[in-house]
Amino acid sequence: MAADLESVLARADADHPGAIERLKDFLRIPTISTDPKHAPEVRRGAAWSAEQLRALGFDARVVDTPGHPMVLAKHPGPKGVTAPRVLFYGHYDVQPPDPLELWESPPFEPVVVDGPRGKRIVARGAVDDKGQVMTFIEALRAWHACTGSPPCPVTVLLEGEEESGSPSLEPFIESHRKELDADVAIVSDTGMWDVNTPAITTMLRGLVYIEATLSGPSHDLHSGLYGGAIVNPINALACMVASLHHADGRVAIEGFYDEVRPLPERTKAQWAGLGFDEAEFLGAAGLKSGFGEPGFGAMERTWCRPTCDCNGIKGGYIGAGAKTVIASQASAKISCRLVADMDPERTYERLCAHLHARVPVGFHLKIESFGRNPPIRVADESPYLSATERALEKVYGRGPVHIGSGGSIPAVGSIQRILGLESLLVGFGLDDDRVHSPNEKFELTCLHRGTRSHAAILKAIADLRP
Repeated sequence: MAADLESVLARADADHPGAIERLKDFLRIPTISTDPKHAPEVRRGAAWSAEQLRALGFDARVVDTPGHPMVLAKHPGPKGVTAPRVLFYGHYDVQPPDPLELWESPPFEPVVVDGPRGKRIVARGAVDDKGQVMTFIEALRAWHACTGSPPCPVTVLLEGEEESGSPSLEPFIESHRKELDADVAIVSDTGMWDVNTPAITTMLRGLVYIEATLSGPSHDLHSGLYGGAIVNPINALACMVASLHHADGRVAIEGFYDEVRPLPERTKAQWAGLGFDEAEFLGAAGLKSGFGEPGFGAMERTWCRPTCDCNGIKGGYIGAGAKTVIASQASAKISCRLVADMDPERTYERLCAHLHARVPVGFHLKIESFGRNPPIRVADESPYLSATERALEKVYGRGPVHIGSGGSIPAVGSIQRILGLESLLVGFGLDDDRVHSPNEKFELTCLHRGTRSHAAILKAIADLRP
């Protein structure tokens, strides 16, 4: 069996140029889930993904939901072999590319360019999450080419609404429990420590996301006639957003930190030994100094501390030139990132109460929820975790580090709660990949070694036969 893995890795190496071209094809599809006008393209992205998996011997289909479709694919593995069952999760939808003027090349016309670590591919979705999805699809392709099947039973679930709050995900998992039954889930939507050091993410923040719309006058008003005589909805909403934080950076929502656990000393010591360079981290974002909750550095603030941020605000006239108007309403999109033991429902209620308490007399506040997802803390020890560590060490020549992540992956919480599965968060993104930003990229060495890693992980898990 050892020779099987070596031949699979060699096949992945030889097919790397083809993998790049297939990723380009995937990236050309503008699967923007949050914008209804792109619904046909989202469906096309689902169909493309399912076709890739059918070519690898999977029973794959596109399954409709009330929102965007899911891709569900299954392979029984080699005949006569009893091995642990793996569930791969990823998402094929992407964020909007705005602002378009900051892209150096069109966001849905992928280009391969030179970078300090070699070649990289630039396009919306390059790393989040199409490039990472392709790491395990290409690993499955290499296994199919060499042995005719993956080394163990595999199910693939690809979501089309991850970037828009995953409203259809939990109902889908509930109604497809039997088909999604597995022994362990593997998710590639996280990052590495650096380009040569693999990582397993053991802490993942949860998310509460809302849009708050404050309405006042019955219609837009001339600022010369009404300015100074009434409350301006934009001014009032700006004050409400500003009230979410104390001047020192702490979140000002009452009870916000009540369930937050301090970081265990053992974890704190491990993180201290990682050699995190805060100046370099901030510099990659074009900044020279950080800001946030007192008493914590940037690593802790992004990995294990909760946050509250305004992600967008609108109201009134935003076109070219001047228009002296007092808008009748204004809106803000607000998100909270949650850490272990924080309850999404309770956090949502506290956020809403904070905002409602600051609504001007006679005004109306409407709050729309775009998702409430729990934080995750992955068990430190399991046979699947140990197998994954061995596989990553084989590919990289060094063992993975355990890290936290500031991002949120709703599916991980849903998979844990509904299916009872532990998730291995093995990602291949880097801090400078510009996730959700213009000029998003994925290093081709990360695509290549990510493919090799998943091929080796499948073998290591398959070897855990009862």
